[in-house]
Amino acid sequence: MTLPQTMTHIEITQPGAPDVLQPRQVPVPTAGAGEVLVRVHAAGVNRPDVLQRAGQYPMKPGMNPIPGLEVAGEVVAVGDGVSEFKVGDKVCALTNGGGYAQYCVVPASQALPIPEGLNWEQAAAIPETFFTVWANLFEMGGARQGQRALIHGGTSGIGTTALMLCREFGIQAFATAGTDEKCAVIRELGAEAIHYRDQDFAQVIAEKTAGQGVDVVLDIMGGSYLNSNVAALALEGRLVMLGFLGGAIARDVDLLGIMAKRATVTGSLLRSRTREEKAAIARQLREHVWPVLAAGRCLPMIDKVYPLNEAFRAHARMEAGDHVGKIVLSVAQ
Repeated sequence: MTLPQTMTHIEITQPGAPDVLQPRQVPVPTAGAGEVLVRVHAAGVNRPDVLQRAGQYPMKPGMNPIPGLEVAGEVVAVGDGVSEFKVGDKVCALTNGGGYAQYCVVPASQALPIPEGLNWEQAAAIPETFFTVWANLFEMGGARQGQRALIHGGTSGIGTTALMLCREFGIQAFATAGTDEKCAVIRELGAEAIHYRDQDFAQVIAEKTAGQGVDVVLDIMGGSYLNSNVAALALEGRLVMLGFLGGAIARDVDLLGIMAKRATVTGSLLRSRTREEKAAIARQLREHVWPVLAAGRCLPMIDKVYPLNEAFRAHARMEAGDHVGKIVLSVAQ
């Protein structure tokens, strides 16, 4: 397959507001050993992209400075040692950065075939979100059939995915949101909605569970919610933190509350996990979730789609907090 020498990608020209995202012409990357080169048709937009753009994401040495943690497209080249994919395969993939581009190199172990019936935008909305939810809610959080879970930010990409998977796997879910409209979406997804502006979520859960609490909390707020999250937990419950929109530092922590509950407090960053760890998550998704998607259930909810060159508009929408589901970039060739 003949490939162009150059492509468009979106650079963070300096830390700042959405308008620092600018298109640039650069050489098309080359797939190394164990990698595939994907011609990108769509790329998902995620909260870590926004934090990275603002200079607030913990970027480690060697991380790709180009945003974009998930893509969907066609394999156009394979590196040495890759046998599971061939040129022409349609895949969605968890990237190590670089997804806001016409072409993106990804480890073959982090790519998965697109389930039958999904379009490019739906497929691009899967990897980062489903990898994150599976690794944190089901693996670290240990959520399983018959248990209860609290999902903060229930109408975000992470939130809607978590709620759909809870319904699929028999987990009673509660979720927070800040508007009546978003609470209605949560109820449509089969969960108990909690309007966090008007209600104390820990108190609501205590009332709804006869004081037993939830087995897992999936949290994006961090410091400001820590004590209330612990209060909402059941005995031996697990609090799994994904973000820190409410602050990265927790003060006046109720250690007695943690001890009394025998609670586990943990968290993770997906991007900093090893290639082997990400590959293991991919295998779990293919076994447990891919058949569900292929059957047409738990499909990602798409909020809005923007052209690649308008990535700044996508970031502005995410920061405004009005979106329900996933924001996606469409990538023209």
